Amino acid sequence: MGIKIFCDIADLQIIKKFNKKNIVKGFTTNPSLMRKAGAKNYQLYSKQLLKVCNKKPISLEVFADDHKSMVKQGKKISEWGKNVYVKVPVVNSKNRFTGKTIKELNGQNIKLNITAVYTSNQTKKILKVIDKKSKVIISIFAGRAGDSGKDPVPEFLKSIKLAKNYKNVEILWASVREPYNYVQAKQLGCHIITIPPKIIEKIQRFGKSFNQLTLETVKAFLIDSKKSKFKI
Repeated sequence: MGIKIFCDIADLQIIKKFNKKNIVKGFTTNPSLMRKAGAKNYQLYSKQLLKVCNKKPISLEVFADDHKSMVKQGKKISEWGKNVYVKVPVVNSKNRFTGKTIKELNGQNIKLNITAVYTSNQTKKILKVIDKKSKVIISIFAGRAGDSGKDPVPEFLKSIKLAKNYKNVEILWASVREPYNYVQAKQLGCHIITIPPKIIEKIQRFGKSFNQLTLETVKAFLIDSKKSKFKI
């Protein structure tokens, strides 16, 4: 099977639009996207999203910062829909590994999306605390790693290799920066890539030759120079 495209968005109207697209196989959200979408009540807003997206997988994140509260929120979120993946950060704000939380939720057959992962060592720690039955997504943040001058590709390769013995685990390329990331993720063997709506639309337009791109670029420069009435 090829790589699956998830849409990274929490805006209700955009989810309505992209839920109809065959290219989109699921959705991911986070508290920042929820806030940007104007959510005031997390539970009510999430349930609105689930009315629209009731078949494709959707990740909804806990926002608690301690084990007990994370587990409580995770259990509650998982009850909102059969297609829900509970998103749990790999560490809390005190940089403590959330392995205890992951293990408890995973042990109750709750589908998880472990987020904010950057290294294969973090992947290894996650794999040590989960079973080989309940579904788990491990989201590795490629774009943010690249923004800081780090190459995420070696970490993906190691993580994919580590996860090969776990048929219930999928590696997800997160924090996309450009359409070509889709090609990279596919070549590496990632199972999922989560992409903002505007970049998904660009991926749907893949296929132009270099010659077409050259001609389009030159014509665009010419049009702008004429509009500006440039003279030398």
